Amino acid sequence: MKKISKVKNILKFNLKPLIGFEIIYKLSTSIIFIPLFLSIFKLITKVSGYTYLTFENIFNFLLNPLTLIFLLFLILIMTFYTIIDISTIIIILDSSYAQKKITIKEAFILSLKKSIQVFKPQNILLSFLIMFLIPFLHLGISSSFISTISIPEFILDFIMNNNFLLAIYIILVILLCYLLFKWLYAIHYYVLEDCDFKEARKKSTNLSKKNKFKDFLSIVITELIISAIYFLFIFLGIVLILILTKVFSKTNLFSNLSITIIWLLIALSFVVLTLLTTPICYAIISVLYYQHKQKNNEEIKHLKINAKEIKQATKKFNILKYSVCFLILVSSLLFTYSLLNGKYNFNIEYLRTMEVTAHRGASKLYPENTMAAFVGAKQLNADWIELDVQQTKDEKLIVLHDTNFKRTTGVNKNSWQTTYEEVEKLDAGSFFSSEFKGEKIPLLEEVLDFAKKNNIKLNIELKPTGHEKNFEASVGELINKYDFASNCVITSQVYEVLENVKAYDPNLKTVYVMSLAYGDITSLKAADNFSIEASSVTKTLVNKVHNAGKELYAWTVNTESSINDMIELNVDNIITDNISLAKDTIYSSKTSNIIQEYVKFINNLLK
Repeated sequence: MKKISKVKNILKFNLKPLIGFEIIYKLSTSIIFIPLFLSIFKLITKVSGYTYLTFENIFNFLLNPLTLIFLLFLILIMTFYTIIDISTIIIILDSSYAQKKITIKEAFILSLKKSIQVFKPQNILLSFLIMFLIPFLHLGISSSFISTISIPEFILDFIMNNNFLLAIYIILVILLCYLLFKWLYAIHYYVLEDCDFKEARKKSTNLSKKNKFKDFLSIVITELIISAIYFLFIFLGIVLILILTKVFSKTNLFSNLSITIIWLLIALSFVVLTLLTTPICYAIISVLYYQHKQKNNEEIKHLKINAKEIKQATKKFNILKYSVCFLILVSSLLFTYSLLNGKYNFNIEYLRTMEVTAHRGASKLYPENTMAAFVGAKQLNADWIELDVQQTKDEKLIVLHDTNFKRTTGVNKNSWQTTYEEVEKLDAGSFFSSEFKGEKIPLLEEVLDFAKKNNIKLNIELKPTGHEKNFEASVGELINKYDFASNCVITSQVYEVLENVKAYDPNLKTVYVMSLAYGDITSLKAADNFSIEASSVTKTLVNKVHNAGKELYAWTVNTESSINDMIELNVDNIITDNISLAKDTIYSSKTSNIIQEYVKFINNLLK
């Protein structure tokens, strides 16, 4: 309780400059600096000779010496901008702890002086802590500028399905947690005491020696409390509104406004939470920092505000302030000009019905890429079936994801080394469940026949191994044989495959499968549409693809929240392992919204 009281006190003492700074910082971040950093990155790709980035060219891009120099510079600039946020908060909290009032200007000038030192060689690891370590561990102690970095869902799925990789992942997270809490107070030492980051790390390591686990629990509990207060606030607000609605049931105006009030309540609580999350987390760290120093009989040093120094810096501060205002004005004028000249077309988006593709068939309930999985997908009302195609030694087109049969059949052979006669003898069902023992690896022709008879579309992904003969042409011939071109797409993660498909038959529809998508991907002429890993999908990307008259599929979308994200982004097709969840979530999004459902739930409780 004492700790909570201390956190409350240091937040409250200088609350006005703390909230004021966070509002200014977030506004400048949204309006100026995020667009600026994106423009710098766009310039880097342009200078390096890349108009777009995918996993096919990302490594060449990153290994380009020019790219490395520019990216290092960009990371340093982003670190500098981020440390301004964190150090200003720490300085304001430090003044509160010393029971001294401080203005935003004073805190910012002191912060700026320390932030500039991130460019010194001995402070280089500060970038690693701020830009990578803290966001990777999903803790709320990152700056409001550095959003939480999430590992793409497809990579996490791959890790979770591989025991060896899962073990490495867990060990890595533990090591990173250990390193983070070893350096937890390094930024405080760096900002509040006259030392570089190298010395700050040593002091932090000494301070946190016996306290890592307790400190970790304190931060986690703090975040849980913040979340709990947020949801409790929403819950009580909605209950209150519904009670008042029932009391004044005869007043239709109040009843009609209730949902609007709920939305305003949620929006307000979200804004307050966003403004306070970072200060609260750093307040708890500051309290721990001072407590540990007292316990270790370490001198607590507070930054002294030198009136003369502040007065000298005021002119520079005013120049910066007016520069920011000028940039905001210019940005607004440029946006308005672009809007009036038709650069932004907000009306081009039209109502699209999102379709659901069964990833490797109904692979959540049946062994992947088997006829059982495809029949199951049809029964679950999937719009499309996604399947993977490879070529055997005797040039037969089989449905298989991995190049090796080991994972799904237990036989350690590669597809190109095996004849179809050998493939027919493999059991592709037992790995999933004994119930499916004897399930075979189907031919593409079998799946085409099934799809045509059952009126279901196919997403046929070609998986080249480098050992094929007339691979794309063979697939194209088979599709045309079944007159199925209008009901399927040929997809691949290798752009050259799509070029070969178009060379064989320009009328076959192609889709470029991408884990990463950046830049003008619509210039890739051999791709009619794009299939992009869900975490890389943004509203800007969707709009760009749609404005080019193309469609965007998102993969692999398996949770309700990620499905809702894709609905919100207006993608055309989601590829999922959970067909029922996807269909239900899409249906719910068309018939209701979460607030209305929540209101119904509360209404039932009040009856």
